[in-house]
Amino acid sequence: MTSIVKPRIDKHLRRNQLGLTVRDYEGVMSTLCAGCGHDSVTAAFVQAFHEMNLEPHRAAKVSGIGCSSKTTAYFLGQSSGINSVHGRMPSVATGAAAVNPDLYYIGVSGDGDSLSIGIGQFAHAIRRNLNMLYCIENNGVYGLTKGQFSASADIGTKAKYGEVNEQPPIDPVLLALSLGATFVARGFSGDKKQLVPLMKAALAHKGFALIDIVSPCVTFNDHKGSTKSYAHTYEYYHPVIHADFVPEEAEITAEYQDGGAITVPMHHGGNVTLRKLGRDYDPRDRDQAFHLLRTREGSEVLTGLLYIDETKPDMGDMNRLPDEPLNVMDYSKLCPGSAKLAEVMKGYS
Repeated sequence: MTSIVKPRIDKHLRRNQLGLTVRDYEGVMSTLCAGCGHDSVTAAFVQAFHEMNLEPHRAAKVSGIGCSSKTTAYFLGQSSGINSVHGRMPSVATGAAAVNPDLYYIGVSGDGDSLSIGIGQFAHAIRRNLNMLYCIENNGVYGLTKGQFSASADIGTKAKYGEVNEQPPIDPVLLALSLGATFVARGFSGDKKQLVPLMKAALAHKGFALIDIVSPCVTFNDHKGSTKSYAHTYEYYHPVIHADFVPEEAEITAEYQDGGAITVPMHHGGNVTLRKLGRDYDPRDRDQAFHLLRTREGSEVLTGLLYIDETKPDMGDMNRLPDEPLNVMDYSKLCPGSAKLAEVMKGYS
């Protein structure tokens, strides 16, 4: 439960340049299902901030509604954060970044939160090149409301209770590329060796950085007939898991070479095939990224930094916003005075 305080056992943990251990970057206890990929994403955030020697209070966490949006409570407990209305996280982040650009803004959302009710706000955050790391924990279902299809579910995907999805999916990576996003990547929650460097690169990027993270739902998308994450191309049928009980499972991890592919066995017998981008891939070539995504082999899921543009100004530069946060400005020096105000008012008389 979130009321449980984690024990402080960090005597032998490595400290970074700030003298902090990974425990200083953690949050409250997770209440997600055992084996949920979102907890692996949380662990990657903790490691990325620790290795970058970033002060925890320099982060601002924003999220919407859903299982994914709960995860902001589980890392960087010393930072500020807010759960916004469903799908409205980008506008909250936009307002915060406009008045205080001196923070690392981390948006955590789900495929339901960002690609359905929030797709308009998601698109405009990209258009404005909002300076933030935007993570979509993508599992193809609405896990918090018992497993309905989300907008990222593939055609032919079978729901846990038998329904088949007949609507085409929205690919957040292709959408971000078409809208002009300046940093586009895809990762897998079980591959921390790749995910942590992607997060570090995204945090260092000035502008909108999207990481679409394939993150399995072990409760509602872990069955034969589903094509998303852990339950991809299942080899045999297994009994339906009762919704009120989720058996504890070990975390699924994967390590493989750049440019190579690996088939990862899932908890209940299925497999997901991942292909990692090679070192000769140029992430500055937008057309190449489009081509690669559209011509990938069958059911392979491409992971890595797909596209980056470091030349486009971010929202603050485009709107000539001050670098100094509004809450520390000396307004006595900014006020033009009553004489200037009277002069302006004469133009309306």
